[in-house]
Amino acid sequence: MYYIVESRKPFEQAAADLEAAVRAGGFGLLHVHDLGNTLRGKGLPFTEQCRVFEVCNPSQAAKVLGLDLRLNMALPCRISVYTEQGGTRIGLIRPVEMLAGFTQDAALVPIAQEVEAALIQMVDAAR
Repeated sequence: MYYIVESRKPFEQAAADLEAAVRAGGFGLLHVHDLGNTLRGKGLPFTEQCRVFEVCNPSQAAKVLGLDLRLNMALPCRISVYTEQGGTRIGLIRPVEMLAGFTQDAALVPIAQEVEAALIQMVDAAR
């Protein structure tokens, strides 16, 4: 269900490298949620770093939405860079498995496979 890799890079470097990999991979970066800072800003004792990158390939998204508009709630794709137990990790929920939980439309499988392969390439490039 998850694709998670460990990185030897510091958190900030891994986050910057992921942003570059997303753009190089032909996806747009819609937003970055800094969950760590948000939680700390609310007075919660969250000690890790965590940024969630919302990424999208418009042509792939249009294909998905053209088959099942309800899947707008599963978009955009998300890739996270976070720290855990002193290490930096980069990960995502695999689109093929995620979409299979929402629909049985076989036409979505090749689209999800293409998107998943591209996202994994981005994660591996940023690693």
